[in-house]
Amino acid sequence: MMQTDWGDGCVSLIQNFFQTVLQHIKNGQNAKAEALLQELREPNETHLGMSQGQSRGRALGSESAHDVWTALSQSAAAKSGLIQDLEDTVLLIHGVSVDIVSDITTNIIRGPLIEYTQEQARQLGIPLTKGVPSGPMWHPGRGEWITDFVELPMAKTGKLLLVPKSVVRRTSLYDMQYFYRHYMLEEMQREELKAGSALVTMLKKGPKVHKSDLIEKYGNDKKAVIEQTLKRPEVLDQYKKDMGKKPFLPLSHEDLGNVEGDKPIDWDSLLGAVTSLGTGAENAEAYEKAIEALLTALFYPDLSHPIYQHEIHDGRKRIDIKYTNMGGAGFFEWVAKHYMAPQVFVECKNYGNEVANPELDQLSGRFGRSRGNVGILVCRRFRNKAKFEQRCRDTALDDRGYVIALDDEDLKALVESRKSDKESVYREFALLRQRFDAIIS
Repeated sequence: MMQTDWGDGCVSLIQNFFQTVLQHIKNGQNAKAEALLQELREPNETHLGMSQGQSRGRALGSESAHDVWTALSQSAAAKSGLIQDLEDTVLLIHGVSVDIVSDITTNIIRGPLIEYTQEQARQLGIPLTKGVPSGPMWHPGRGEWITDFVELPMAKTGKLLLVPKSVVRRTSLYDMQYFYRHYMLEEMQREELKAGSALVTMLKKGPKVHKSDLIEKYGNDKKAVIEQTLKRPEVLDQYKKDMGKKPFLPLSHEDLGNVEGDKPIDWDSLLGAVTSLGTGAENAEAYEKAIEALLTALFYPDLSHPIYQHEIHDGRKRIDIKYTNMGGAGFFEWVAKHYMAPQVFVECKNYGNEVANPELDQLSGRFGRSRGNVGILVCRRFRNKAKFEQRCRDTALDDRGYVIALDDEDLKALVESRKSDKESVYREFALLRQRFDAIIS
């Protein structure tokens, strides 16, 4: 999930729902627990997953909800407190698969998805229809599902929910067989060796316990995983700790294109939409939108959730484009670790004349302790780029933030670099790092 306020809110909802269900089960309020589970359906309106023809969400439904409730209520792992997170159920609850967890998750965060859809629709000019039934939304304060009438885009197939592509995954981070083979069985090997059990085989290199012998004795299905994990809960703790450190990258442009059958990104077209514009105020709005389209594609998945004309200070100031920094590799990860950059601000100047101190001060004035102090100023050209870069350095030395200046030629260089596989994978953005190093040296 996104490491942002929006993402944290979604995680909180999921945790609250799951803990509410578990608490009902522990309190013997079985009807309440089962009723909550019955509302879980994969929303057709997200159009995620694979269906022939019209989208059909796989309802958990009354029968499946009863099965999940039965598994949870009879689970020693749930009763012991071993299960703490929704994804633990993939490992430790019979009948719960990655697909079911995905269904549950999508449902619980329906409220945030509606808000995200409304925000993006307004920015992109997608018509919103009033009075659309929301579907069940989880209310953490009341511990129950609620419904409302909301504004949503409508298509021939019905209402639509947009999902940030940076949160879409092909698989879950948790994998039962990987956990069992590479964590649980290895711990069991050490135990058998220490005890000198009958499973120990003497080899030239020394004693060894084969995983295949452990599997033959204890099994390798979910029942075996649950039984062995109950005996060794610390192994699960270590697995979850390790998975928490593991980068789980969003799908790439190419992955998404392959899934949807879309054509590859036309980088030259995105760049041409910027460079073909005439300078001046009459093209300022078009320039801003063209810059957003190009930078969003260039810097995905590190910069996400672009917002036009983001208001701060109760609307007294605006930022042309605000991005959320989700840097998981390369330059944006580095800048987030070493500088305050939870968000990255972009100021667009479609000027035919010189960009100078007032424009630089305008962007640095948008920085703040909670927002971050890293931004990008994009313009058409500099009469004296070296002089402006020195101004950016002066701003940094005066502790007023870090501004990277880019013109049309820099955008061309970034596009050429992004076309290469290496840049796509490692996302170093050497040009950005070079500019940043120059203003902090």
